[in-house]
Amino acid sequence: MTTLTGKQIEQAQLLTLRGMLKLEMRGMKRSRSPSAYSMLKQLGYKGTREAVLAQLDKERQEILTGVMLPEA
Repeated sequence: MTTLTGKQIEQAQLLTLRGMLKLEMRGMKRSRSPSAYSMLKQLGYKGTREAVLAQLDKERQEILTGVMLPEA
């Protein structure tokens, strides 16, 4: 069994929100709860759904490789 601690919890939450956002972009909706997009906007992400997804893809790559990529 794997236990997440500290920063790993935040990273797992971001990866989960990324997956939720991708589903929202394909047409699935959550009922009676805020959308993943609105939750990400509250966390400080800016732009359209596509732009936010691109930001999350970049962060996902950084999390998985453990390397910070340079800004484009």
